Amino acid sequence: MNCVEQSNETKGSMAQKRDNITLLRNLNAEQRKAVEHVDGPNLILAGAGSGKTRVLTHKIGYLIERKKSPPQNILAMTFTNKAANEMKERVVQLIKGDIRGLWIGTFHANFARILRKNCEKLGYSYNFAIYDESDQLSLIKAIIKDLDILPASKVSPKGIHSKIKFLKNANVTFDEFEKIYQGYVDESLRLVYSHYTKRLKDNNAMDFEDLLLKSIELFTLFPAVLAYYQNMFRYLLVDEYQDTNRLQYDLLKLLSAQYRNISVVGDDDQSIYQWRGADIRNILEFEKDFPECTIFRLEQNYRSTTNILKVAHSIISHNVHRMDKELWTKNDCGEKICLKIATDAYEETNFIIQKIESEIQLNQRNFSDFAILYRINAQSRVIEMALKNSGINYVIIGGVRFYARKEIKDVLAYLKVLVNPKDSISLRRIINYPQRGIGAATFEKIEKYSLQKNISVFEAMKKINEIDSISQTKRQGISEFIYLIEKYLQLKSSISTGELIPALIDDLGILSDLKKEGTHEAYNRIENIRELMFSINEFIKQNPELTLENYLENVALISDIDSLDNKANAVSLITLHSAKGLEFPVVFITGLEEGLLPLARQMAYEHGLEEERRLFYVGVTRAKEKLYLSAAKFRRQPNDNSNGSVSRFLNEIDKSLIEIDRNSYHHASPASRDTQTAKSIIEMENSNQSTARLKPGMLVRHPRFGTGVIRKVDGIGEEVKAYILFEELGEKIIKVKFCKLEILS
Repeated sequence: MNCVEQSNETKGSMAQKRDNITLLRNLNAEQRKAVEHVDGPNLILAGAGSGKTRVLTHKIGYLIERKKSPPQNILAMTFTNKAANEMKERVVQLIKGDIRGLWIGTFHANFARILRKNCEKLGYSYNFAIYDESDQLSLIKAIIKDLDILPASKVSPKGIHSKIKFLKNANVTFDEFEKIYQGYVDESLRLVYSHYTKRLKDNNAMDFEDLLLKSIELFTLFPAVLAYYQNMFRYLLVDEYQDTNRLQYDLLKLLSAQYRNISVVGDDDQSIYQWRGADIRNILEFEKDFPECTIFRLEQNYRSTTNILKVAHSIISHNVHRMDKELWTKNDCGEKICLKIATDAYEETNFIIQKIESEIQLNQRNFSDFAILYRINAQSRVIEMALKNSGINYVIIGGVRFYARKEIKDVLAYLKVLVNPKDSISLRRIINYPQRGIGAATFEKIEKYSLQKNISVFEAMKKINEIDSISQTKRQGISEFIYLIEKYLQLKSSISTGELIPALIDDLGILSDLKKEGTHEAYNRIENIRELMFSINEFIKQNPELTLENYLENVALISDIDSLDNKANAVSLITLHSAKGLEFPVVFITGLEEGLLPLARQMAYEHGLEEERRLFYVGVTRAKEKLYLSAAKFRRQPNDNSNGSVSRFLNEIDKSLIEIDRNSYHHASPASRDTQTAKSIIEMENSNQSTARLKPGMLVRHPRFGTGVIRKVDGIGEEVKAYILFEELGEKIIKVKFCKLEILS
């Protein structure tokens, strides 16, 4: 009997070894160490193209197969749905077993899931709406209009929206905001933030930031709920940790407090989202937060040529605030990086077109092998025109998304109301679509009545006959609208989603109206609505257990990169920020000029130059085989036709890695050709800003941050910094060289 038991043990041990070999196959030594380290905190510094997704998926597989962890005890956080779906697919392929219960999703999706189950404790119902950027802005505009005490013409809805987002991402609720910033900000921000918070709650809605902010509130007010999820999630894995903000950091600290089995994967050199709240200190100080942590460095790159990596390192090594690492590869050395200093943006685009055509002819490449990267969206116009004129297919990543198109948002607004009738923003959108003769003024009267009676807008519509200021004709239109909505609210529980939506669209007569219109644009809209119906059916077919609510949540959380069509044979036009996470055989980085890359307005921030350098580094590391860099001596910009100097970043590249293209791509005289040499790529300009006059106590105006008082000034020459207490945003450190401060007194 003992022999049999020993034999079974031996067989089990052999099977386990086979499982380990399969799980750890194709991993390099450092990747393998990172995968096998599952107990206790660990930081995986994963350089660009170093196989971080492979490490994360193998780590999940290792936990399930080797450590026998139930899938429901694992929580994996990503930043895009695309990354989450890719991770799920890879885990399924890797372990070929049941992964039901495994939590893989974006921060917002995972915490939305937690809130759906627990939000009633916070006064919300489970079917709460998630407001996208457009919905949020619409609500803020409505609030500004309602608050008669505000000079609406002088208040920027986008500006206030941006400030509220910034505060929320910093984990500053309205109540905390009132305590901390009282007297330091203008009254309009305080009023709008207050009403925005209340109106969201009244609408049974949350914005993106609320999905995290309300989760913290839930865990703080209800320790038993926190304890439940702490015990459930024994292993936490976080992708792109360098992009986390204060809210995400606080949530991870809370959830990992019991077991401390937290694996974070990231690259401080790719931290490029400070402007939307990302805090690079989260990754730089991980060791301080978890003193017992183990650090793994993934430095072998599987994407790029040696020359491209050398260029990337020569750039990023100029940053002071970074963790030491240097990427290397077994790939070929590759060609030198091609640099073109064009006379203007038109020659720059002609250069790009010619290089694309040449690459296709000589190397049999497809359009989809190319990406053109730029710092700001305005740069794309000239590029688009040139591509169109040359007959080159292109796609703009981060342009008008499918779900942001008017006809799609109109139909989705109907679906949102069927899920959550309290959603006043969606009601406002559809009340007169299709036309019912009910304008904005009528809706505002209904909204005002709802506020007076402390009821939802939908309930106020039901009491339309009690609102004397609304005419009988308009009351009739509103009554018909209410009848339609209530009809489909009832149908929603008796027929499938696949039957409900075509019936609603047919009842509304949207498609027939568009057919009558008969324009090219109208037919495009018809196709888009049909595509929407198809996407809903596909979602329900693939996820039969999910509902219309789940579909709408999925749509609300889609990002630009999620909508990238990898099958489209087209050149990709992308901002540098949107390019993160992507790779292409051939990459063009355009606009390498002072003021554009690095961007002038970013230089006002402390460490702004380092973030701009990281952004350039991200662009460079998107290239697999060839990298082209370009700048223009003259670039026409809105309200500014300027002769610029070439970016300082070019001067940081090892000159032996660069080959200057001296050909002319203009139909102009040879005198316009670039004569600059590799040795003197950049002519640095001294700042014209006079700093000698800046004194503590002075009242100054910043072009972006508004009015503030200088607390102190230090540094000399180009390194002068002013510590300014701004009325709206508190204290900021401003590098004077890059910012024109107007002295008021």
